[in-house]
Amino acid sequence: MQAKDLRIVFMGTPEFAATSLKCLVAEGYNIVAVVTTPDKPAGRGQKIHESDVKLAAKELGLPILQPEKLRDETFLASLRELNPDLGIVIAFRMLPEVVWAMPKMGTFNLHASLLPEYRGAAPINWAIINGDKRTGVTTFLLNHEIDKGAIIGQREVDILPEDNIGTLYDRLMLVGAGLVINTVERLAAGDVTPVEQMHVDETTLRPAPKIFKEDGRIDWSRKAEDIHNLVRGLSPYPAAWSPIFKGAEECGSVKIFSTQIELCAMDVAPGTVRTDGRTELCVAAADGWVRIDELQLAGKRRMPTRELLLGWRDASEVTFA
Repeated sequence: MQAKDLRIVFMGTPEFAATSLKCLVAEGYNIVAVVTTPDKPAGRGQKIHESDVKLAAKELGLPILQPEKLRDETFLASLRELNPDLGIVIAFRMLPEVVWAMPKMGTFNLHASLLPEYRGAAPINWAIINGDKRTGVTTFLLNHEIDKGAIIGQREVDILPEDNIGTLYDRLMLVGAGLVINTVERLAAGDVTPVEQMHVDETTLRPAPKIFKEDGRIDWSRKAEDIHNLVRGLSPYPAAWSPIFKGAEECGSVKIFSTQIELCAMDVAPGTVRTDGRTELCVAAADGWVRIDELQLAGKRRMPTRELLLGWRDASEVTFA
């Protein structure tokens, strides 16, 4: 069967998935339905939020399914009626076997790491946080275990010194869309020998668990480069952060979006602030200074340090902890 004759069911939620969906449709592949999360209220006004994949599917005029439960018999019946040849899932919920095994050729996933490294929900973040110089994307066949299916294809991407989660996410999103199309073509042509993720010493692998608020709290007793990489790996969202103290009293918190490092011997305590009160705000780490270039005090907007210091007259009196 020709690749563009395959009846494809596409499953995903965020922009990372929506980009691949748009590329598949633009190249003429036959998407018979799109499965995404149900609409839900979000934000202060609790306005109903539609996923990026749903918005893309609406724009493209594709049928949309939004099951509350993936084992719901009405949903499963709808899938069966579609008679799918292939399933594609990107950044979606864990699928039960009754869903991923339904298409004749199975279902493959696009994951934003070079598997088996960084299995989990936040592979792009953790690659930067850990100071890696390269990462990539992987397509693999779904099985019963999360991110452990047989690998179909991979593409490597350099992590640049200036990258943060935002820039690397965008680059991997585009490379990933290309790999999805390549994978569909290879599967249709029978040009695939999936490589099982076997005989891997899992104790040597780095995980990529979901990021929680406490993961982003900066430990100023660590090396400056480690702190810099944490900031990069969480910028622009959800952002690395630190409490601020004035004397012994906590007086607020700050999110940090951009930093530089200045390595040197230190004779001050970690968290000590150095500032000229005009353009420079540096915080002491274990082996040097972390210069903060962009930040956001609690209750204020995000801004460059130069702009913030115009109104933050007691910056030299605080410590970060």
